[in-house]
Amino acid sequence: MQATIQLCTFNRARLLERVLDGCFEQSAPADAYEVVLVNDGSTDETLEAIERARRRAQVPFTVINQENAGLAHGRNAGIAAARGARIIFIDDDVLPTPHFVAEHLRSHARYPADIVRGAVINTESFDELPPPIYTLKSYSGNFFWTSNVSVPLETIRAIGGFNEEFSEYGWEDIDVGLRLRARGLRSILNKRAVAFHHKPAPRVADVPNLIRQARAQARTAVQLEKLHPNWRARLATGNTAAQRLLHKWIRGVGATRYFDVMLGAPQERRMSAKQLWAAKRLAAHAYFEELERARSQRR
Repeated sequence: MQATIQLCTFNRARLLERVLDGCFEQSAPADAYEVVLVNDGSTDETLEAIERARRRAQVPFTVINQENAGLAHGRNAGIAAARGARIIFIDDDVLPTPHFVAEHLRSHARYPADIVRGAVINTESFDELPPPIYTLKSYSGNFFWTSNVSVPLETIRAIGGFNEEFSEYGWEDIDVGLRLRARGLRSILNKRAVAFHHKPAPRVADVPNLIRQARAQARTAVQLEKLHPNWRARLATGNTAAQRLLHKWIRGVGATRYFDVMLGAPQERRMSAKQLWAAKRLAAHAYFEELERARSQRR
């Protein structure tokens, strides 16, 4: 077994079947890789979607059902079950292209000890996909990003997998990347290992969830800096004195009220460019406000 595609899912039954079909329909030989799925306590129709996918699977397909325990715990369960020499991480809203596994394996043959990052292209719909071509718009500076990344299985096991103290949203993959970097691994980009990330157009009605997510990410940013008290962690999370002071000043002059006015009442239709800008500013200010609070509690 040369590779394992590992993904976790929570309440995304509608997307999951399409993602799994993408995992099964690879140009790599069927006996060269497997798929390991962890269902993290989904309460929608995920179990039915998995059973339908199981009947279509042409490659070894392992499913682990667990009570909701978070992404880090789910990743570790997937790592424990994996059998491939290389483990390829994706998310349950990421659709791999047909040569995805083959390209990771091609890079693995050239860089057997290193991390391989693939290209992630955002799309509003899996029904109307853009060309699977890497551009600067697809660029990510992340060293280790679980939307599309692979690493030797024994290496990820050797560092203890994912830190399950990251029980909320954010930074658990950055933590892994920092630990792998400390071991001397390089992060190699393969532009042909393409996957599509389902990213629907945001609506004004989505803003409260964006803000909740931003606050959770701020709390885990403080966890990350405690584990990695260095400039890389601070730069990744924006947890620098200059950025904190800037956002404290913006909050102080009451700019968040202006952004609320720009957004208007919650709506189901997609945001305008102006509303999207305001939503991002509100989420950023929520992030830095929560960051200050979490930092003060850590002292």
